[in-house]
Amino acid sequence: MSHHLKKTSPVDFKLSKAEQIFEQALETGIYAEEPVSQKTGSMLREAATEYLTLNASKPITIRINQLDLIKVKVKAKKHQIPYQTLLGSLIHQYADRIENGAL
Repeated sequence: MSHHLKKTSPVDFKLSKAEQIFEQALETGIYAEEPVSQKTGSMLREAATEYLTLNASKPITIRINQLDLIKVKVKAKKHQIPYQTLLGSLIHQYADRIENGAL
């Protein structure tokens, strides 16, 4: 039994005028990134470092009711994830709700 792969044609879609101009600029080499000043580069590096630092995980120690911890561990096991990941996710969701004014 022989299987032949069917040749597919590229997807046909229309680019907007702006997208066409940008695509043409990329293809012809007209588009190039403008160099940034040393001050701007320094500011961008600092912002990137701050962002990475703020988004890094930080280990914490908490006291939690033993029965609550068992329930969290059971729920995490059902989802096949570590219970620490589940707790981190719940804290993140709670923090987002605070930030968005939902709490």
